Amino acid sequence: MRLWTKAAWFTALIGLIDSIYLTILKVSNNRSLCIQGVGDCWSVNTSIYSEIFGIPIAVLGMAAYGLVLFLLWIEQRNPWMEKYTDYFLFGVTLIGVIYSAYLTYLEIAVIKAICPFCVISAVAMVILFVYTVKRLVEPSGNES
Repeated sequence: MRLWTKAAWFTALIGLIDSIYLTILKVSNNRSLCIQGVGDCWSVNTSIYSEIFGIPIAVLGMAAYGLVLFLLWIEQRNPWMEKYTDYFLFGVTLIGVIYSAYLTYLEIAVIKAICPFCVISAVAMVILFVYTVKRLVEPSGNES
């Protein structure tokens, strides 16, 4: 496994851990889990924008990062998936980047608070998107 692929695994794992933490924070409704003095994760995580149809946004993040990890794993074991993983990864990370941009806009312009853990998730998704574009542009990108 090459450097870029290792970086993608690591980044997706960080994103998954971050999303799990945000889900625990949301479900437990425990303000003490927010790091005090660093941003305002509490305001963001309790805003009306922190859920869709009663599902915490962080759960969607867990699903996205979990799917990225699954795709990276399955491509090494299934020849058919190896052929199409780049396209699946591109779709997942494109949607993730667009949605992260929307959520970041909401944090800045509407909620007027920044959640540092949400920023970590957004940065992780951007890194994964760049990795995926690199794979599409350079066919050997999934090897280096």
